[in-house]
Amino acid sequence: MKMLLGIDIGTTNCKAAVFDETGKCMKIVSRATKAHYRENGQAFYDPNEIWEIVSANIKEAIVDYKQSVAVIGITSMAETGLLIDRKSKLPKTEMIPWFDKRAMEETEYIFKSSDPIERFSKSGLPPSFKYGLPKILWLKKHDSDITKDAVWLSASDFIAFKLTGEFGTDYSLAARTYGFRIDEKIWDAPWLNTFGLEETLFPDAQLAGTPIGEVNNQDCIEYGLSKGTPVAVSGHDHVCAALAVGAVNPETVLDSMGTAETLVGAFKERKLGEKEFKSGLSYGCHVVKDRYFWMGGNPSSGGSIEWIRSQVSETQLTYDEMLRLLEEASEGPTGILYFPYLSGSGAPNPNPYAKAAFIGLEKNHGRKDIIKSMLEGTAYQLKLIQKAAEEIAGKEITKVVAVGGGTKNKYWMQIKADVSGCTYSIPDISESTLLGAAMAAGIGSGIYRDEQEAIDKISNQFRMEITPNEGNHSAYQSAYSKDYLMMEEVFRTYYKKQPN
Repeated sequence: MKMLLGIDIGTTNCKAAVFDETGKCMKIVSRATKAHYRENGQAFYDPNEIWEIVSANIKEAIVDYKQSVAVIGITSMAETGLLIDRKSKLPKTEMIPWFDKRAMEETEYIFKSSDPIERFSKSGLPPSFKYGLPKILWLKKHDSDITKDAVWLSASDFIAFKLTGEFGTDYSLAARTYGFRIDEKIWDAPWLNTFGLEETLFPDAQLAGTPIGEVNNQDCIEYGLSKGTPVAVSGHDHVCAALAVGAVNPETVLDSMGTAETLVGAFKERKLGEKEFKSGLSYGCHVVKDRYFWMGGNPSSGGSIEWIRSQVSETQLTYDEMLRLLEEASEGPTGILYFPYLSGSGAPNPNPYAKAAFIGLEKNHGRKDIIKSMLEGTAYQLKLIQKAAEEIAGKEITKVVAVGGGTKNKYWMQIKADVSGCTYSIPDISESTLLGAAMAAGIGSGIYRDEQEAIDKISNQFRMEITPNEGNHSAYQSAYSKDYLMMEEVFRTYYKKQPN
């Protein structure tokens, strides 16, 4: 049986996994993604260090499957990228993460350079510091020659380049530069020219999973990858996860739970306009053909949980200890409102300057209540996205498929169901993002005829279904509509860019 290798460059971890054609995970390897920070708050990755981590993962993952890997698919955190010198093939810059805010001024400049709705109709995106274009303008401001003979690569593109020696990307990641037209699937040359950039600064873009080259890295060949194995950029990590769980049609919505949390839905390609713009959601090319995705995220969902684990204990609170505390908490709303804006607010009302806050604390509240209120706050934030998506779809969302580490917390999942009013299904897939990357590459290489055959071959059994508790849902609905919505607007809009 042919084996498929999936690679994921994530915010917290880099992973590699070998799957068979039915989606069974044969071997998985994970190592921490090493982020570095400067005193001024800038974050960065060392591209050579990232490659060493990914290369070590590949070597360990395939040790029992040498020569059996038929295709390689790569996914990653979407907006993270760097510049590579086309001639020397060496990095010209560090790899800038999606969450780094160094390009805030450039984002403001970009926003003022065009009509936001017109730009949205072409790109599918509202302005944000996360995208590649503001990062490139920031780099160019500090070195006017930095883009000469350069190519901008996402994290996925960079790993594909290291494996093949070829430059390429997919539509879903190309769009996260803010320089790509999803309506025509081309680089927007006139728009890029506005900023003194050429479309040659970017690699060729194709449908996710399309091979951009073949394995040609001698080190990888020596430790077991076959020379000539097709390598594909599989696309945006959350959208790859959506493919793995079959969320490629409007009736299925994905909740991808990680450091950041994202709600993702799919629909047939159509012209985007003012209604979609006002939704506050972002849109892009799906990893399967002829579909767009809508997406809304909370940048500090799992991040909030990791933060609180270090704050309420002299040593970091273990997950088991946290679950024991949650077991002691009372049923229903805590009465505390947590606003999960540790990294600013996300969709549908993005504000990178927003700050996190607790409202309603009383002296009788303890650690268990504070922790539970954070789970409630992330659920309320996701409900904001849910309501915006329902406006676009014209119908209620009632069923959600959830993936990611957070699904192991049964209390969190019940709170999500109670707040949203949706049934939450958790598939028996431990690594949906990796599997989706492998599946997209399998489709692009002909191992699967199309996405439906790939989905049909994958055993998508659900290990758990969580339905709303009607009494709790009513109580949470009241707290959401009466309290959370009012205070959310106050806190989100209170913090704004300070004048220079």
